[in-house]
Amino acid sequence: MAIAYYFLIRKVNKVAGINLLIIGSLFFYTWWKVEYLALLMSSIVLNYVAGQAIMKYKGISKPILVFGIVLNLATLGYYKYSGFFLGMFDYEHLVGSIVLPLAISFFTFQQIAYLVDAKQNKIEDNSFRSYVLFVAFFPQLVSGPIVHHKDVLQQFSKDYRILLDSKTIAAAITIIAIGLFKKVVIADSLAPHANWVFELGNQGAVIPAVLAWSGSLCYTLQIYFDFSGYSDIAIGSALLFGIQLPINFNSPYKSASIIDFWRRWHITLSTFLKDYLYIPMGGNRHGEFNRHLFLMITMLLGGLWHGAGWIYVIWGGMHGFALVINHLYRKKIAIHFTDQFRGGQTYHLTNWLITFIFVNLTFIVFRSESLLSITTLTTGLFEFTTGMTDAMVDKGVFILGTSPLVSLVLIGLLCLVVKALPNTQQILDYKPRENFSEQAKWQPGIVFAVTTGIILIISLYKIIGNGYSEFIYRFF
Repeated sequence: MAIAYYFLIRKVNKVAGINLLIIGSLFFYTWWKVEYLALLMSSIVLNYVAGQAIMKYKGISKPILVFGIVLNLATLGYYKYSGFFLGMFDYEHLVGSIVLPLAISFFTFQQIAYLVDAKQNKIEDNSFRSYVLFVAFFPQLVSGPIVHHKDVLQQFSKDYRILLDSKTIAAAITIIAIGLFKKVVIADSLAPHANWVFELGNQGAVIPAVLAWSGSLCYTLQIYFDFSGYSDIAIGSALLFGIQLPINFNSPYKSASIIDFWRRWHITLSTFLKDYLYIPMGGNRHGEFNRHLFLMITMLLGGLWHGAGWIYVIWGGMHGFALVINHLYRKKIAIHFTDQFRGGQTYHLTNWLITFIFVNLTFIVFRSESLLSITTLTTGLFEFTTGMTDAMVDKGVFILGTSPLVSLVLIGLLCLVVKALPNTQQILDYKPRENFSEQAKWQPGIVFAVTTGIILIISLYKIIGNGYSEFIYRFF
């Protein structure tokens, strides 16, 4: 499709290329479940019409906005949360088994933001063609980023110049290759050990510390490379068509505070929650207590966005509480330290370690299927006097087929790699900018070509030999 797109925008016009992207994106969506294409298209049409009405009929724009938001949330609520809420009263049988439509959480939030901005006169491109692609563009449709209209809508307009040269195409292929390697070689290789340890937790087995740490860290790294890999593939796939998506993942495990973590992890979700939930509730304009209350509510709902279950609410609550503590610490304690002390390596590494361990603890909650699993694994972190049973040794699933201790050492080394090495956008100097080819300092060369070829071959060999699993965020 990339070759046909390149031909169309060069030999015909950009509109023909955009039409091809729309057809390809909708075909991509129907590949999963064709009957939900009607849901996606009806959502696109209704939200576009509502947005146009909001901008045209100022006198009744607010009721239209409220109606649009309610309709979006009601649709999301039915498909994603009806079983959860009805199950609280043992009425889940009323809705039966509902299949969650692909990407509904992402395109719902994306379109709510569009309606709110339409009310505030922030929409520049009103064409239906651009809007359809804004919602359905296949690189970002499945698992984000939750694209804001100002980031991409202009790029889809017929007057926007798209420059597709050898440098841009080389960068796109390199980014895709790196993302694919992260997913199928690293994340999927970590998954078996994490799955085995968490299954022990589900069974309520006594888990020794070496396993609890290796299993929990393994999942923390698995979801990191899985999400980072998808984010790279999304950016690279879009760049292959000359479209530049916003950065959604920026080395969150380098964060030295939980505040910084949420500026780096799922950046577009954090931005949406801040701009369209936290700030409208009052933000930091109504005193410290209300600020922290709004922050907790925002993170609880952010946790619920990830899935219909109390586990996700607890996970969101943990992060909300940590953010409140972090803000209080900065305001009440950290200000008394000297600039020299706060700028020192010891202070930074201590804060980084505390943040990373906390994030690891929260991912134990995130990955667990029950409170029993959470309790078993968290207590296991401190089971230093308990050894592994013979059954665990015989049936254990360890990294690269090694031993428990070697697995933990390898996982620890991978943690250091994540902390120390630059990320993909740093390597290629990728920033959402008007013209990547002219402004990025990165240049293609023989080293990058050979490296890209090697990691692509390794990734494809892994897929052919072992297959691949779904992206974790595909289920949210």
